[in-house]
Amino acid sequence: MDKRNLIEEAEKVLNNNFQKEGFTIPCEGLYPFQWKWDSGFIAIGYAYFDVAKSKKEITTLLDAQWENGFIPHIVFHTDSDTYFPGPDFHKSELHPQSSREFRSTGMTQPPITGFILEEMHRIVEDKEDMLSFVKSHIDRVYKNHEYFYGQRDPRNEGLVYIYHNWESGTDNSPMWDDIWKTMNPPEYEFERRDTTHVDPSQRPSKREYDHYLHIIEIAKNHNYDDKAIAETSPFLIQDPLFNAMLIKSNKSLINLYEVIGGHSNKIDQLRIWQRKSIRSFNEKLFNNELGAYVHYDLRNEKQISFVSSSSFAPLFAGIPDIDKAKVLVNTMLERFGGEDKYLCASFDPANERFNPKKYWRGPVWINLNWMLYYGLKKYGYDELAKRVKNDSVELIDKAGFHEYFDPRKNMYKNMEHGGYGGRNFSWSAALLIDLLKD
Repeated sequence: MDKRNLIEEAEKVLNNNFQKEGFTIPCEGLYPFQWKWDSGFIAIGYAYFDVAKSKKEITTLLDAQWENGFIPHIVFHTDSDTYFPGPDFHKSELHPQSSREFRSTGMTQPPITGFILEEMHRIVEDKEDMLSFVKSHIDRVYKNHEYFYGQRDPRNEGLVYIYHNWESGTDNSPMWDDIWKTMNPPEYEFERRDTTHVDPSQRPSKREYDHYLHIIEIAKNHNYDDKAIAETSPFLIQDPLFNAMLIKSNKSLINLYEVIGGHSNKIDQLRIWQRKSIRSFNEKLFNNELGAYVHYDLRNEKQISFVSSSSFAPLFAGIPDIDKAKVLVNTMLERFGGEDKYLCASFDPANERFNPKKYWRGPVWINLNWMLYYGLKKYGYDELAKRVKNDSVELIDKAGFHEYFDPRKNMYKNMEHGGYGGRNFSWSAALLIDLLKD
């Protein structure tokens, strides 16, 4: 399939997934609601061919923001029996400042909305119109950053915590396996909906879901109060992907406020957060032995010493200096970059926990590749960036607009199918458009 046909197919995927309520589902059946970081990536794709939908995606998400600045990871605009756990399980109304108009979860996802606004402004032709849109929404994104630094940074070190693996975006990563071993949640009685849409071998196990639900129950018992969660949750992580997205979005808000003019107090505050975050990020999350950024377990006061695609997200945010960037690139090539593999697997292929078919335990994800592509270009690794881009396009061309992809090249020979998870997946389509337009 040629470039033009791929773009047309990607546009069709997005349009087919757009809902009359003004948001785009990640894919039909498996994910029937609005997801926070999905909507951001989706808005990038729409910005190339339907600016109204691009704006609507962000507006609809921000309309569900809580009074304290929190933006939930799922907004339940509609009812659906194809997904568990739904609004009746999450009970966002337990928090006194939650939205009274929109039901949602009481957890969030990586804070990408700041840099999404800057990307939208970069892409569209009518800069004045988009700047007007940015002006009317940027303060709500700033308030979200205020929430993170005010409520999710108990040590005042510029690194925010996540209290649930779903907040990381990398739901069933092997990173969390050792944390599950410290817990013994009850056996919950529930009907899985995801495994009716996707091969169960590609999804988290029932016992993993018990852990997921147990953490939510703990948060609900404290009415989603951040201070109480920080004191009691067995899962309390400073995640390099999550914090890199916050740092990247800080910089984008600074850039946009400078274009808008005024707002010097907000710019000054963003710069204070930024300096503190980048310093702590490099001091606390870099593992010299592994040559990569890693997760930090706040509950057990230790690094989680595994390398994943999240380890390379700091390149996208401009966090490492030139020397650290070189170390990161070498680590990626040595562990992830064999000629028999597509870049970039979501977990270290040399590790025994690697699973090339199972969600975030090994497959390639287009959104992380998109970040890696731009991060590598930022540091001058143009040829490697080109490889990441070409690998991403080739995976979609061969397997279709899937949620995630097998990194092993031999899976795509003899008509083997290496695309997994949801089909006609929105952010795979949206970010492919951007990659092909760049």
